[in-house]
Amino acid sequence: MIDTKYFKEYREKLGFTNQNGVKTFFAGKDIVPTVDYNYINLLNNRLFEIVAKINELVVEDIKVNDLNLFCDENIKSVFEKLKDHNIISKLNNQGRRPEEVYFSWMRGFIISSYFLRALSQIFGVDIESIDLIGNDDLVNIESFKRTPRADLQINLKNGEKVRIEVQSGFQGINDIKQHKVLEAKKIKREENISSMVIHFDLFNGQVAFVRIDKIDDNSVNWITRQQMEGQTVFNIDQNYFIWKLTENPPKYTDLSFL
Repeated sequence: MIDTKYFKEYREKLGFTNQNGVKTFFAGKDIVPTVDYNYINLLNNRLFEIVAKINELVVEDIKVNDLNLFCDENIKSVFEKLKDHNIISKLNNQGRRPEEVYFSWMRGFIISSYFLRALSQIFGVDIESIDLIGNDDLVNIESFKRTPRADLQINLKNGEKVRIEVQSGFQGINDIKQHKVLEAKKIKREENISSMVIHFDLFNGQVAFVRIDKIDDNSVNWITRQQMEGQTVFNIDQNYFIWKLTENPPKYTDLSFL
């Protein structure tokens, strides 16, 4: 007789005491692939190419003067630190390969680093006045994981502080995750510090500025994005995009809608 008792006995004969164990075995989910460093070398080369292409089209005032030095400091040295502390092999996100998660994170990291000079011009401050406050830690996997905390804090000359989340988009989909907005509103309530997302849409060559602590809970721009496991996100309206990457960046003092 074929019944659930037989099913259980059969699985036990295979050597498993629960159904999940059988599923994992047949799917090969318990086999962790080794990191393909040849693949990562190719991805690192692509990162260099991305920076080089951007550096060719932006205005002279925000270009990186020594591209090789920038890439050594922000690609090569960061990669080596992650490798030395065995971080790359532990990266995973919805089953993606660690090399792909590494590449995705590095793209965002590099764009944030590359445009520091532009941010200093936008806010009229020295680069030294831009504090790196994100929780990413290159030597510890637990603190390396992303949190809602902003990447940067700008200390304006008038004493005002603005927290900045630098985002980069590469596929023409421009969203802000809900937890970023909730964190920004909390910071505004508790510390009276404003938060802004500066979103670099590199697919279309445009940049948006969004005061996320001011986003209305009932805005029509809140959507469910199926490509992001059904997360609720704030879709950035085209009106927020005010900087063409091929032109001079705007000044913070001219962003009247903020």
